[in-house]
Amino acid sequence: MAAAPASRPRPPGRRPGRPPLLAALLLAAAPGPASAGWSALEAQRTLSFGLAAIIERHLQPQTAAAVGLDAMRGLAELDPQFAVAAQGGRVRLTDADRVVADYPAPPADDVESWGRLVISAALDAAEVSAAVRDASPEQLYQALFEGALGRADLYSRYAGAAEARDNRASRNGFGGIGIRFEILDGEPRLIDVIEDTPAARAGLRPDDVILLIDGKPVRGLSRGEVSGRLRGAVASALAVTLRRGDQTVVATLRRSLIVPRTVTETIDGTIATYRITSFNQRTATSIESLLRATRARLGPGLRGVVLDLRGNPGGLLDQAVAVADLFIADGPIVSTRGRHPESVATLTARPGDLAEDLPVAVLIDGRSASAAEILASALQDAGRAVVIGSNSYGKGTVQTVIRLPNDGELTLTWSRFHAPSGYALDGLGVFPARCTVATAPAGAWQDDPARLARALALWRQASLDETDLRRRLRALCPPERRGDAVEDPAAARRLLGDPAAYTRLLAGSRRAAPGPGTPGSGATETLTLPP
Repeated sequence: MAAAPASRPRPPGRRPGRPPLLAALLLAAAPGPASAGWSALEAQRTLSFGLAAIIERHLQPQTAAAVGLDAMRGLAELDPQFAVAAQGGRVRLTDADRVVADYPAPPADDVESWGRLVISAALDAAEVSAAVRDASPEQLYQALFEGALGRADLYSRYAGAAEARDNRASRNGFGGIGIRFEILDGEPRLIDVIEDTPAARAGLRPDDVILLIDGKPVRGLSRGEVSGRLRGAVASALAVTLRRGDQTVVATLRRSLIVPRTVTETIDGTIATYRITSFNQRTATSIESLLRATRARLGPGLRGVVLDLRGNPGGLLDQAVAVADLFIADGPIVSTRGRHPESVATLTARPGDLAEDLPVAVLIDGRSASAAEILASALQDAGRAVVIGSNSYGKGTVQTVIRLPNDGELTLTWSRFHAPSGYALDGLGVFPARCTVATAPAGAWQDDPARLARALALWRQASLDETDLRRRLRALCPPERRGDAVEDPAAARRLLGDPAAYTRLLAGSRRAAPGPGTPGSGATETLTLPP
């Protein structure tokens, strides 16, 4: 246990930090600022749990002292007058013109003591700051965890209890009725009724206006408030009163598990296109069931598949792997590498899947990220797809979600994705075999398999620390938002309808393709990169 500060006179506005034992007793006894309604003991428990998770699991090594100090600096999110400094084995909390408190620094690896110190600082700050004193529990947690994660990376973040519940619903589903609505003139109006849901079975229709939920008016409520009333335990009953034209309709429904739809299918002659907006727990099964039905209907008339990943921000890793496995007979799909033993894995394809024989084109753009990039790079490296569009986002890190005692969540970056050919996707992304960006430098690789192979060889060999090379490679086909570009799906369909052109680009895409200078490769010159 760290020693208590020596006794000495206190200047005006200065108070010695509480000794650790006294701080612990105060935390156990004090409920926290009464106006805010947060318990110091619960806050310390939640914060210490979160700090321990960051230290154990984050991709970058962390110490309790570093994350604890950063958490304490998060008080400035509530009141910018606060600053924190550590020197000579002590930690000092100051406001604009005085020392608020001075503490002995706990051992650098003592998570519990640093958690107590941070909450003790919050209590001291609340005594001199109305902003901290009036902060709600969620505002306090948001400030402290944003501070603790501030220097970690771009993707680690804290979500409060309400946001975390929405996040879990998006990933895993929720008890609902299966509608999408918008607030129009203060009333919720249905814009979509999802197939095979309670709403569809009860006959709800687009343009229906919700008047009452369980007999209570909803006019004037926010979108979140209406959603909250519609959601509930699976199998629970509710009554919805609707205005349909000049009629009033009452529907009695039972909520079921609703998993947001992430896949839509369109058929254009002999080509099936699957737009994947994100990856949740039903993405892979949705594609498989749609594709199985289409193959049964079209038989050998189905000549190819387009996977449209433009604007897809990612989602569940296992779902991206499962979708890739539908199209790859065997071999690696992705590997993950981090500090924590559970973050290290190599995921591979298994033979015998539905679409291992179908030609595939993948559409990506500058907003295709994470799980979308895993799918695109796996199909490209395996020689199973031609990638079309722009360079992808380059979000090549894996996040793990830690549920906290307050029912919030920490999303922590704990490993990096590596494509089957070995390169790290982080900061680099996926390189399209056919670039559709008008501002891209002249790309001789576009229809030359040997030059495409050379570009991809450089791409796959670029290490994480070769930042300038990676920047110049990305400039070959700059990332661009292309989610609404009609020419990209058209280019994919034309390519799948031209087996010779498709085969040429596929030959230059696979990781085992011969490089420049080898027999039969054609071009021998070095690829010219933008400055």
